[in-house]
Amino acid sequence: MSAYPEGHKHLLENLNPEQRAAVTLPHESALILAGAGSGKTRVLTTRIVWLILTGQVSPHGILAVTFTNKAAKEMLTRISSMLPINTRGMWVGTFHGLANRLLRTHYREAGLPQSFQILDSQDQLSAIKRLMKAMNVDTEKYEPKKVQWFINGHKEAGRRARDAEAYDEYSMRMAELYEAYDAQCQREGVADFPELLLRSYELLYRNEPLRQHYQDRFRHILIDEFQDTNTLQYRWLKLFAGPHTALFAVGDDDQSIYAFRGANTANMAEFEREFAHGNVIKLEQNYRSHGHILTAANTLIAQNTHRLGKNLWTAEGDGEPIRIFDAYSDQDEASFVVDEVRALNREGVNLSDMALLYRSNAQSRVLEHALFSASVPYRVYGGLRFFERQEIKHALAYLRLLTNPEDDGAFLRVVNFPTRGIGARTLEQLADSAARSGASLWQAACTGGGKVAGFARLIEDIKAATRDLPLAEAIDHVIESSGLADYYRTDKEGADRLENLNELVNAAALFSEESEEGTLKDSDPLRAEARVESYALDAFLAHAALEAGEHQAGAGHDALQLMTVHAAKGLEFHAVFITGLEEGLFPHEQSTLKGTSAHEENGLEEERRLMYVAITRARRRLYLSHAQSRMLHGQIRYSLPSRFLDELPEQVLMHLNRRSEPSYPSSVQQPDSSYSTKRQTQTGNDTGYKVGQSVAHAKFGTGIIIDFEGRGADARVQVKFRDAGTKWLALAYAKLSPA
Repeated sequence: MSAYPEGHKHLLENLNPEQRAAVTLPHESALILAGAGSGKTRVLTTRIVWLILTGQVSPHGILAVTFTNKAAKEMLTRISSMLPINTRGMWVGTFHGLANRLLRTHYREAGLPQSFQILDSQDQLSAIKRLMKAMNVDTEKYEPKKVQWFINGHKEAGRRARDAEAYDEYSMRMAELYEAYDAQCQREGVADFPELLLRSYELLYRNEPLRQHYQDRFRHILIDEFQDTNTLQYRWLKLFAGPHTALFAVGDDDQSIYAFRGANTANMAEFEREFAHGNVIKLEQNYRSHGHILTAANTLIAQNTHRLGKNLWTAEGDGEPIRIFDAYSDQDEASFVVDEVRALNREGVNLSDMALLYRSNAQSRVLEHALFSASVPYRVYGGLRFFERQEIKHALAYLRLLTNPEDDGAFLRVVNFPTRGIGARTLEQLADSAARSGASLWQAACTGGGKVAGFARLIEDIKAATRDLPLAEAIDHVIESSGLADYYRTDKEGADRLENLNELVNAAALFSEESEEGTLKDSDPLRAEARVESYALDAFLAHAALEAGEHQAGAGHDALQLMTVHAAKGLEFHAVFITGLEEGLFPHEQSTLKGTSAHEENGLEEERRLMYVAITRARRRLYLSHAQSRMLHGQIRYSLPSRFLDELPEQVLMHLNRRSEPSYPSSVQQPDSSYSTKRQTQTGNDTGYKVGQSVAHAKFGTGIIIDFEGRGADARVQVKFRDAGTKWLALAYAKLSPA
């Protein structure tokens, strides 16, 4: 310790040797490979304080970049508590926040008015629509949303309209619109979010004296979550780095899970070559999790090939084994989770110290239903409860109009969603007309003409088409016929919303099953003669309203935390449940789609990193669960357990149950299920095999039987293999064995 300045030794107390080495680095660039729970925020903050207190740099000479405003605030609060200085003037913030600061300071050089306004995503879309209207552009051929993606995609890659890849009539027109949009923004003195970073990058790139000024000023640049940087952000950082600047990049390539946002994991390896020159400090001691959890995480992530490499360890001991639950169905899985949560809570673990994780938002619905039914308070972290999500509320509004067209709230919500060219002025006139005659908006629309009358006809057509359909099928028809499904199919970020809409169909199928096989009894014989579906719909809408009610815990109340794995990054909990560990769900089917081998590998490695993040959220107890059958699109589907379960070391696992074959819920027997009644009841056939049974094949690997036909020597089975897809096999030749 004698090598350190006497007056500042207190800063280094309670730091492990690697943390201390990172904090006290001399004036040189370095990559800090900081594993989950290794104290990276503490290291980053202490490094800044150490540099200032030891007189190596003034607060003025530090540039610290974070990814969220929350992280920037936390960093400044910590610095303030350790240093007797005003941190207000320090350049600590997000990429966009610091880019905005740079442009405000040098607005003239950047070609912007002093009071330029920032457009959020919705403002930007409105500006694009206004531009396209003025240019008389066909919005069906050139959808405003796609124009927005084109513009932002190029900006985030550092390309202006003149540099855009334009190789046909369509892309050339898109580039023209990008150029016209830029000109409009310049005229109006506004900048969208991607513009902030691109404009500030261009400013520094072109203006050598200004670039020199900042390179001389910032002696130390520190970057948090470096693995999440995209190509432009890295290029932007490099412009601030002069020959005498030390860059301190903190990150974990194993936790890079934002490739879909443009994050480039290769930036870490590139940084090591360009700046660190092999000066890498690994923070591997974990202060969060017990040993078995870390062993599982280490073993899993070792399957990834493109890693910088590290191995988490703890001084805390092995702790409890990881609990594996093999559920018959998604409802069985949800019941198990609820039972375990209640048991842990009775043992003294706060609900808020437990997290329920899932790969996609749509999975929350079954879990929410089980929690609601058991009166367990919960909170959806970083998102909305299922029935509060935008796309679900849209679909419910269409359903409400089917049962009660006088519902003005439902009418206004969807009359122009998806867009039908019905403007605000038209709706004002419609409302005036309705008010004058004391009628509903629906009545006014039906007696009027034009596009609002067209909307009323659409609702009537949907009503007629769904009159004789079971509830789940009717809702599926509404989602398609209303245009909601097509709208989200063409939306760049619509995949999750589509999954949620499919889950609404599942909710209806389950509701029908729980409501006496889909028939809601009525004591009135006159009503009993009528089609039950309308009453089923009313009852379902009431059910949705109740589940969307006040059950989610309010702020400050103890509540179970529900979230996607992406939302869980950076958080930790006493007990963590990772659900839906099935092939196609986690890893997500999109990641394993056949394409180039490189694309396939990258997609799977990203999913594995996501699983690694999920595992490392747990401090003491970890549950992993999967379901043999799950309802998807209103139909029962059978799945194989996730390959990630196979990649965990057996010695740290405790199997709570082992099941050879699934039970079949009553809904499987319904005619609209994915497999016909005939085939589901053939489980006692002469082949010795059953639907839902796991089997192994010498060439295709492991799979699950999903269908079969024929008997004796002619018997064939349809097997869904984990890696080889779905295949029909003749049993006489296939040589299958139970798996």
